[in-house]
Amino acid sequence: MFERFTDEARMAVVEAQIVARQSGSVEIGPVHLLAGLVKADVPLLTAVGVSADDIAEELARTRRRGGVSDADAEALTEFGIDVEQIVERVEQTHGEGALAGRLGPAKRGHLPFTAQSKKTLELSLKEAVRMGDKHLGQEHILLALAQQRGTEEVLARRGADYATLRRVVQERKAG
Repeated sequence: MFERFTDEARMAVVEAQIVARQSGSVEIGPVHLLAGLVKADVPLLTAVGVSADDIAEELARTRRRGGVSDADAEALTEFGIDVEQIVERVEQTHGEGALAGRLGPAKRGHLPFTAQSKKTLELSLKEAVRMGDKHLGQEHILLALAQQRGTEEVLARRGADYATLRRVVQERKAG
């Protein structure tokens, strides 16, 4: 499948592996794919007015909080739970980044994709085929991520939901 990837899409996947490795993950998940796209500077995000830095910051906050997204933190606040306060207390006791700790030993070489990441890449290919494209680009990966639990909410909260992204891709293709 990777032979159909554009150079930019391949670079995003390579960046995802780097992000996963740096975070101590033993697998590449959809969040890593999104972070890889952000690091590879996907033009589609700019086209819909989304700041790559803003996404990168949210992903870093989510990692620091042990996987609790901004939306989850807001929901917990409604129940009187201050996630930031909990994170600060844990870090006071166990050190900075304690909840973002390594998920496994640092690995050299290839990191495998999670089942959800494999599904994301399969959806990317389906998006490319559906649009009549011969190659799979960053925009197809982003469209797939806009349909995956965990990454879709990060994008949608910034106005980059699946329908918006797909419309912009189609408009750009049309001319």
